[in-house]
Amino acid sequence: MAGDHQGNIYVFDLYGNRFNLVQRTAQACTALAFNLRRKSEFLVALADYSIKCFDTVTKELVSWMRGHESSVFSISVHASGRYAITTSSDTAQLWDLDTFQRKRKLNIRQSVDIQKVFFLPLSNTILSCFKDNSIFAWECDTLFCKYQLPAPPESSSIIYKVFAVTRDGRILAAGGKSNHLHLWCLEAKQLFRIIQMPTKVRAIRHLEFLPDSFDAGSNQVLGVLSQDGIIRFINIETCKLLFEIGGLDEGINSSVISPHGRYIACIMENGSLNIYSVQTLTREINKPPPPLVKVIEDLPRSKLSFSDLKMKVMSGRVQRPAKSRENKIQTRILKRDLTDNFENKENELSDGLSRKRLQILLKGYGEYPAKYRMFIWRSLLQLPENHTAFSSLIDKGIHVAFINLQEKYPIKSRKLLRVLQRTLSALAHWSAIFSDTPYLPLLAFPFVKLFQNNQLICFEVAATLIINWCQHWFEYFPNPPINILTMIENVLAFHDEQLLQHFMDHDITSQLYAWPLLETVFSEVLTREEWLKLFDNVFSNHPSFLLMTVVAYNTCSRAPLLNCNLKADFEYFFHHRNNLDINVVIREVYHLMDTTPADIHPEGMLGVFVALTKGQYPVFNQYPKFIVDYQTQERERIRNDELDYLRERQTVEDMQAEVDQQRVEDEAWYQKQELLCKAEETRREMLLQEEEKIIQQRQRLAAVKRELKRKEMHLQDAARRRFLKHQQNQREMELRRLDDEIERKVYMRDQEIATTTKDLEMRQLELESQKRLYEKQYSRNQEAVAKEMREDADAYRRKVNLEEHMFHKLIETDQSQSLKTQKLIEENLATAEQACIDADWRIQTLHKQRCDDLQRNECYQEVANLLQENRRKEVELLNAMMKAETKKWGEAEEKKLHLTSGKKASALSDASRKGFLEQELSDALEHAKNPLKEAAPRIQHEHVPSGCLTGASQLSDISKMDSSSHISLSRRKLEWDTTGQDLIEKVRNLRHRLTVQARNRCQTPHLLAT
Repeated sequence: MAGDHQGNIYVFDLYGNRFNLVQRTAQACTALAFNLRRKSEFLVALADYSIKCFDTVTKELVSWMRGHESSVFSISVHASGRYAITTSSDTAQLWDLDTFQRKRKLNIRQSVDIQKVFFLPLSNTILSCFKDNSIFAWECDTLFCKYQLPAPPESSSIIYKVFAVTRDGRILAAGGKSNHLHLWCLEAKQLFRIIQMPTKVRAIRHLEFLPDSFDAGSNQVLGVLSQDGIIRFINIETCKLLFEIGGLDEGINSSVISPHGRYIACIMENGSLNIYSVQTLTREINKPPPPLVKVIEDLPRSKLSFSDLKMKVMSGRVQRPAKSRENKIQTRILKRDLTDNFENKENELSDGLSRKRLQILLKGYGEYPAKYRMFIWRSLLQLPENHTAFSSLIDKGIHVAFINLQEKYPIKSRKLLRVLQRTLSALAHWSAIFSDTPYLPLLAFPFVKLFQNNQLICFEVAATLIINWCQHWFEYFPNPPINILTMIENVLAFHDEQLLQHFMDHDITSQLYAWPLLETVFSEVLTREEWLKLFDNVFSNHPSFLLMTVVAYNTCSRAPLLNCNLKADFEYFFHHRNNLDINVVIREVYHLMDTTPADIHPEGMLGVFVALTKGQYPVFNQYPKFIVDYQTQERERIRNDELDYLRERQTVEDMQAEVDQQRVEDEAWYQKQELLCKAEETRREMLLQEEEKIIQQRQRLAAVKRELKRKEMHLQDAARRRFLKHQQNQREMELRRLDDEIERKVYMRDQEIATTTKDLEMRQLELESQKRLYEKQYSRNQEAVAKEMREDADAYRRKVNLEEHMFHKLIETDQSQSLKTQKLIEENLATAEQACIDADWRIQTLHKQRCDDLQRNECYQEVANLLQENRRKEVELLNAMMKAETKKWGEAEEKKLHLTSGKKASALSDASRKGFLEQELSDALEHAKNPLKEAAPRIQHEHVPSGCLTGASQLSDISKMDSSSHISLSRRKLEWDTTGQDLIEKVRNLRHRLTVQARNRCQTPHLLAT
C-alpha cells in the first residue's frame, strides 16, 4: 500500500502483478498502516493532522479520528490489530480500533520532542523514544513504566533518529547522524554491540530487519538506508555486508519490507516505486555449500603460472583462487579417496554434483530438499539454457493451435495461462507434431505451474522430458503409443497376471489404465508434494522408470481395482486422486526395476538419457512425418474452411446483432414513447391540478377582493352617511336659526296683533278643527309632514341611495372599468354635492341680500301669484284625492273580482322587470364604453335639480318669511284680509305637501312593479 502527496492511495498486488486506486483523500498522506483486525481496513494520516480509517473493499470512510495538533509521521499497530499508536512531534496517542476512540495520550515536556513511539512485536509493550536519547518501555494496558534503557556511552556522540526491532522483540537497533549503529538487548536492558558502517556512510535514514522463516524471529540481517540512497544489508552477528540495493543514480528515499521477508518496496528519489525480490537478491548467499574437497585440473604449461595455482586451504575446504583477468580456473570434484578411479561420465553432472550420490541421497530420504530441488533437477536434466534459441521460438508468437487454449482449459490465473500458451507455442514451433498433440497441455501443465517464473527452464524441462521419457510415443500418431502401452501390459502381466486378467474380463485396455497416467504424468492422481517426490525419482533414474511407475501404481491399487466392475468406475479411478501412499509406489517401482526380466524390461527398448544440446535445440522428428504433414494440410484446409465459416458466421452474427440492436432500439424507442406519454399524462394531470389550484386561488382571491370591496363600500357609505349627517346637522342648525328668527318675528307680530286675537278666535277654531280633520285623515303622514323641513335632505339622501343601489346592480356586471367609473362618479358626485352646497349657501346669502331690495316692491304681485298658484294646487289636490279614492275602491273591487288575474299580472311584471334590467344593462354597457364622457353631464343633471330644489325650498321659506314680514308691515291696512290670507296660505301649503307625499307613495309601487 502506498500514498502520494495528492492524497491518492494505491494497493499493490505483488502476486497478481497489478495495483488498484482505493481512495482519494485530496490531502497529502503522511503515514499509512494496515494489518488491522479487519484485514480490509487501513489507517492513513493526513496533512490536516487527522487520521482516517478506510475500507479497501467498499472504499468507504469507516472512521475519522482527530486529536493531534501537528503532523502525524508514524502509525504503529498492535500485533492483535486492536490498538494503534499515532505519533507526532509533540504527542503520541493510543487508539482503540474497535471503537475508534482515544484511549490514552502521552504528554511530554516542551523542551524534549518525541522521536518515535511504537509497539514491540509479540508483546504488550510500548517503546517511546525521545530526542534526548531516552528510551522508555510501557505496559500497553496499564501504561505502567516497565523500564528505561540507560543512556548511551558518553564517547558516542550519536543522536538516535531511527529505530528497528527484531520480530521476537529482543534486539533494538538505533541509529542517527553517524555511521555507528547501537544494538540494545531489551531483555538485559543494556547496549551489547556497536557496529561501524563504512566510511562513506555519514548518516542513517532508515533501519529495518529482514525477516526469515527459519530464524524464529531472531532476525540477523539488518537493512541500513544511508544518506547516499543505498540500502546495505548486514549480518549483525558476523558484521558482514551481504548485499545492497540502490545507487547514486537510483537513490532510495524510503523502504519497507514485507512481513514474510519476500519483497522489499522502495520509494526512489525520482518518485517511482520499485519492488525487489529478496530471494533473487540472496541467491548467491543461499547457494548450496561447495564440496569439501575440490581439485584443480592441470592446464597447459604455457598458460600456467605460480600465482594462478596458489590456494589457501581452511578446515578441509578448498577456497577458490582468485580469477585472473586472462585465464579462468576450472574446478572439478575431487573424491575423498584419491586412489579411486573417476566415475563414468554419465554420472558426472554440472555444478559439481554426482548422479550416483544423488540417487543414494534420494533412496535415503525419499526426496530432495525443497530448497535445492530446482537446482538438482537442472543439474540432473543438464539443461543448456539456450537463451538465444528460446527467444527465437518465443518471438514467433502464439501458435495458431493454442490461440483458443483458454476455451478448452479454463485456467483462473491469467499469468499461468499466458505461460502455458507460450510454452506450448514454443514446443509447436520447435516440432510440428506438437501443434497436433492433444495431450500436450496436460503433459506440460505441471511443469509450467512449477516453473512459471522462468519460462526458459520450463520449456527445456518439457523438451527434455519429451525426448527422453516420451521415447517412441509418437510412432503411432495420432493414436496413443501402442508400443509403449504394450510394454506396460507385458510388465503388468508378468508381475500381476490376476489384475491384468481382471482388466481383460471387463474390457479395460491399457489405454484406460495406463495412458491417462502417462499423458498427465500423474498430475491428476497425485498431490503437489507427491508429484514432486515422484519426479525426484523419475529424473534421477532411467527413462523406463516412468513406465514402471504406471505398473507400480496399478499393482499398489489392485485391491480397489479388483472391486471395480464398471468401466465408468475405472475411468474415475485413473482420473482422480486416490488414497495411495506414494512412498509405497516408489519402492514398488524400484522393486519392479530390479525384478523385471530383461526381455520385457522397458530399459532394453528405451535409450539412455540424452540432454539437450547447447546453442541450438536438437531436431525432433521421431514421428510419422507423412501423417503429420497430411494432418497438417488437412488441418490447414479445415482451418481455412473454418475461417471462411467464421467469417460468414461473423457476418451473420453482425447482421443479427444489427437486427437485435435495431429491435432493441425500437423497443427502447417505444418504451421511451410510452414513458413520454405517461410523463405527458402525468404532466397534464399535474397541470389540471395546478389549474384547479389556481382557479381556487383565484376564487379565494375574488372572494377576498369582494370582501375588500364590500368593506370599502361600507366605509364609503359610512363616510357618505357621516358627510350627509354633517350636512343635515348644518341644515338643522340653519333651520333652527331660521325658526328662532321666525319665532321672534311671530312673537313680535303676535304682540302687535294681540288686540285682534279675540276677533279671530272663532275663525281660528274653525280652521283648527278643519286642520285636525285633515291631520286625522292623514295621520300616517303626520310625522313626515311635521318633519318636512328636516326631511328635504333625507329625501335627497334616499334618492342618492336608490341611485347607488341601482348603479350597484349594474356595476356588478362590469368588473374593473365599472368600478373605476363608479369611483370617478362618486368622486364627481361628492365634488358636485359640495359645489351645490357651496352654491346653495351663496344663493341663500345672495337671495337674502336681494330680498330686502327687490321683493318689497313686488310683494303684492307675488302674493297674488301665490294665491293663484295655491288655488290651482288646491283644485289639483282635490282632484287627486278624488281620483285616489276612486282608484282605491276600484282596486279593491278588482282584487276581489279578479284574484286569478294576479299570476298573469305577476308574469307580466316579471317580463317587464326583465326588459327593464336588460335595458339598464345595455345602458350600463354603453355607459362602460364611454364612462368619462357621460359622467359629468349625468352628475350635473342629477345634482343640479336637487340643488335648485333646495334653493327653491329655501327661497320659498324666505318668501314666506318675507311675505309674513310684509303682511305684518301692512297689517293695519288689511288686518282681517291679511290674516285670512295667511291662514289660507298655510292650509294650502299643508295640502300641497300632503298631495306631494301621496303622489310619491303612489309612484313608488308603480316603479317597483315595473
